[in-house]
Amino acid sequence: MKTFVIGIGGVTNGGKTTLAKNLQKHLPNCSVISQDDFFKPESEIDIDENGFLQYDVLEALNMEKMMSAVSCWMENPGSSAGPAALESAQGVPILIIEGFLLFNYKPLDTIWNRSYFLTVPYEECKRRRSTRVYEPPDPPGYFDGHVWPMYLKHRQEMSSITWDIVYLDGTRSEEDLFSQVYEEVKQELEKQNGL
Repeated sequence: MKTFVIGIGGVTNGGKTTLAKNLQKHLPNCSVISQDDFFKPESEIDIDENGFLQYDVLEALNMEKMMSAVSCWMENPGSSAGPAALESAQGVPILIIEGFLLFNYKPLDTIWNRSYFLTVPYEECKRRRSTRVYEPPDPPGYFDGHVWPMYLKHRQEMSSITWDIVYLDGTRSEEDLFSQVYEEVKQELEKQNGL
């Protein structure tokens, strides 16, 4: 069965989850898998020399369990339904995978039909992060001492990626970002269906 897989990666607090949920509401036959649902328990998270829990690395995530969820969806796609907004694409099950380290995990490289990466400048990202409540909470200095450096490191690693990633400005309005991605996905689905 034909499927359509969208990756939405990007910086912490860049708008990945919001964009994924907006798309899910408007795309028929659409499911979402969120990388944040696969963090290991705090007791299994490494601590660096500054005493910071190393959450912003692949090792903090149970990626095998996430890949299992993706495989399960691939074996039985379309078990979730959305509105019939794209009549022409009704038959193609859509999976959106969203997370901050999607494009740094090699086993996912071949899965994407569309890839998006949300960026937000340092100051805005730090401001947004400070308004969120995490469990465990961010200790003082965590953003500058761990979160942002890891983002820059992972972003640098992505420079070797050979497939197309559309970079999106996460400071644009939710509506703008949704409209752009929705239109591109709609066109791509229509192309796939020969319409």
